[in-house]
Amino acid sequence: MSNIKAAITAVGGYVPDYILTNQELESMVNTTDEWITARTGIKERRILKGAGLGTSYMAVKAVEDLLQSKNINPDEIDLLICATTTPDMQFPATANMIASQAGLKNAFSFDMSAACSGFLYALNTGAQFIETGRCQKVIVVGADKMSSIVNYEDRSTCIIFGDGAGAVLLEKNEEGLGILDSILKSDGKGWSHLHQKAGGSQRPASIETVMDKEHYIYQEGKTVFKFAVKNMADVSEEIMKRNQLSGEDVDWLVPHQANLRIINATAERMNLPQEKVMLNIQKYGNTTNGTIPLCLWNWEKKLKKGDNIVLAAFGGGFTWGSTYIKWAY
Repeated sequence: MSNIKAAITAVGGYVPDYILTNQELESMVNTTDEWITARTGIKERRILKGAGLGTSYMAVKAVEDLLQSKNINPDEIDLLICATTTPDMQFPATANMIASQAGLKNAFSFDMSAACSGFLYALNTGAQFIETGRCQKVIVVGADKMSSIVNYEDRSTCIIFGDGAGAVLLEKNEEGLGILDSILKSDGKGWSHLHQKAGGSQRPASIETVMDKEHYIYQEGKTVFKFAVKNMADVSEEIMKRNQLSGEDVDWLVPHQANLRIINATAERMNLPQEKVMLNIQKYGNTTNGTIPLCLWNWEKKLKKGDNIVLAAFGGGFTWGSTYIKWAY
């Protein structure tokens, strides 16, 4: 058996300058800072402003930040995968646009869609190209402009989401570091509880769909919360048991930043204290595919070579999963 693992060797990130605070939302919908904070843990979120700016704009910034941080020539990148729920267009792939704008002349690229679990799915897909020797350097981007599909008249969803992008570089490692195990799951029966009603081939855009506001996020909050609490906690505990890890062995939990109560429930199941949990939900809200790589970007300086890290996510579909990593630098 090959001892080659795919390891994260660099990270990059980008969030827009504009800050949408809870106080500003109070003037838009019937809500309060206290109500939002108590139910989600969110105080503010970043929003991408500017005509013609989409998900690719933020993703390019994150990729450029990554390349600069490690002084990598863009020509060295073999593959770029973009995990996104808000592509710039139905086609071409947003990844194609990112690779072109970031100068990745030798990379092939494609998108991956698995809602909030998309980054984990893409990370593990990218790892296969490293482990098989097909690629030497792979960039995985998680990016979303959630403000483009949020109804700012719906207080149940507009308080949750923000915009942002994070990126990681994968390279081979033969020291036993990198991505060591993953559990990825999905259940299509959950689609009706969290989705975008119109805009796809089943229900193409029309005057009626626009007037009925069917191009925004539709979420049955209580149902999604119930499934997320159970499944994200279950899969995180499962990957610990499978790798004989206790709470003391885990250095960091990197959870999808959907709701502070879901994160706390997952940490409690793993027997982890709060100081081992990466949080940026209070600053960025739920950036969907961006949450996990943005956490790694924010916490990079605190990470040490050999740290045991568990990534966990839950998203529409339903999709969920957990990945066990030994940090490589």
